[in-house]
Amino acid sequence: MNLQSRKTIEGPYRAPNRAHYHAMGLTDEDLSRPLIGVSSVHNEATPCNIHLGELANHAKEGLRNVGCTPREFTTISVSDVISMGHEGMKSSLVSREVIADSIELMMRAHQYDGIVGIAGCDKSNPGTLMAMARLNLPSIFVFGGAMMPGNWNGKKVTIQDVFEGVGTYEAGKLSLEQLISLDHVACHSPGSCAGMYTACTMGSIGEAIGMSLLGSASPPAESERKKQVCFESGKALMNLIESNICPKDILTFEAFENAITFVNAAGGSTNSVLHLLAIAREIGVKLDYTDFERIQKRTPHIGNLLPGGPYAMFDLNNIGGVPVILNNLLRNDLIDGDVMTVTGKSMKKSLELVKLDIVPQNEITKIIRPIDDPIDKEGALRILKGSLAPEGAVVKMASIKSTRFLGKARTFDSEEEAYDAAKKGVDEGTILVIRYEGPKGGPGMREMLSVTAVLVGQGIDDKVALITDGRFSGITRGLMIGHVAPEAMIGGPIALVKDNDQIAIDVAEGKLDLLVSETELTERKKEWKPIKPHYTKGVLAKYASLVGSAAEGAVTNPK
Repeated sequence: MNLQSRKTIEGPYRAPNRAHYHAMGLTDEDLSRPLIGVSSVHNEATPCNIHLGELANHAKEGLRNVGCTPREFTTISVSDVISMGHEGMKSSLVSREVIADSIELMMRAHQYDGIVGIAGCDKSNPGTLMAMARLNLPSIFVFGGAMMPGNWNGKKVTIQDVFEGVGTYEAGKLSLEQLISLDHVACHSPGSCAGMYTACTMGSIGEAIGMSLLGSASPPAESERKKQVCFESGKALMNLIESNICPKDILTFEAFENAITFVNAAGGSTNSVLHLLAIAREIGVKLDYTDFERIQKRTPHIGNLLPGGPYAMFDLNNIGGVPVILNNLLRNDLIDGDVMTVTGKSMKKSLELVKLDIVPQNEITKIIRPIDDPIDKEGALRILKGSLAPEGAVVKMASIKSTRFLGKARTFDSEEEAYDAAKKGVDEGTILVIRYEGPKGGPGMREMLSVTAVLVGQGIDDKVALITDGRFSGITRGLMIGHVAPEAMIGGPIALVKDNDQIAIDVAEGKLDLLVSETELTERKKEWKPIKPHYTKGVLAKYASLVGSAAEGAVTNPK
């Protein structure tokens, strides 16, 4: 075995290094084995991650079982829900980079031989995968699992119902007492938000892209099965070390195609576009919006999952989990079965080892529709381009009631301005344009869930639209278009929109156009000046100075 950890512990000149390991109780026998980093984002900031310390212990048991010596470390993680709707959300996407950087630093500093990475929230999942791609050491990704849905007045509820409940309250259709009773029961256990929102989408992508054991994403966060998954993942890493299988062997262009196909079929989060572009960049795979467009058109949407459908991650788990979707796609030649996975076997061989015939077909088709009878003939994520978004924008087609919309712009230079306006009511036919919330402008590309949820809660999501250079939560539904690029802060067309300008949206045709003449836009550009940066020092200022376009994953690039 090619163990880089030997550089830190072998020979007389490494006596001081060994002394520090002995101080932590490790023996010479422990040090003779592969040293494996077990990273988690365990903290008390978010229910997504509060249980990950226990899961890390099970992964360590698995590693010891196969003759490895685990070394646990943690990194930060931001709660997207708790940071939502205020200044704190500017830290969310930035945390993805910090997570990737901190895992890289820990692994490089200590020269560990491989990594089991356990993550549970929106940015910790891609951040961990980005670090694995960057390091290219034997790696296995484990998603920490979703929380169970709550029960409110006999109805299954999730955090989505709470966000949209705020809008219903603002519309006078829900009392304050009812809203409070809802927020007490919607999220009552550790784990990520319960639908196919961003965390569960990225957790499931771990399987679809080959970096996780099949069937590992869907078991609930506190289930015995999730603990077993972590144990099995620890054991499986030894095979990767012995066989010298690294992320570059797994994260091929075809593996990314499989992941994009899965997201479109499952009805996953728009954030997956941003994150897959970022992971691809780390591993050196050339991926862009044309690949997303091509795959979306050939992939049927079959996942009847929240937020577009009624079923939660728990329901998907009960019918066999992510492998049910992947198997359907493979049988219909929609994914590549020859790609390598962390089992050391191909996707096809790995799927053959999963028992998928133990649930009646009629139970499965409620949640995962047949390929020949889909929810929609095309996938859930659509790339839009046009005069308002020359580099592109992203919209989720799941739950959109109309694919065409012509409306008048109402512009806002921050999320807060738009939220205050939305609470007071928005006229039908209005297109809310929220700008200067992009990667540089925010900075941090905030999610606009508070605004979109108010519109949905008021029941007007099919009568208005929203366009932003910021992002949306995986919970968002309706005609909400994000990731508009170029962003306003660098003078993209979204910065030039004025109130009452007409905007034409055609999701079916992939068009997003500002109906203003080129001559007029040229004149406006001459008068345009960017807003003053919101931060001039600290991590957000550093991020703003380094981050690139959302169309390229909003990754930070050394200058």
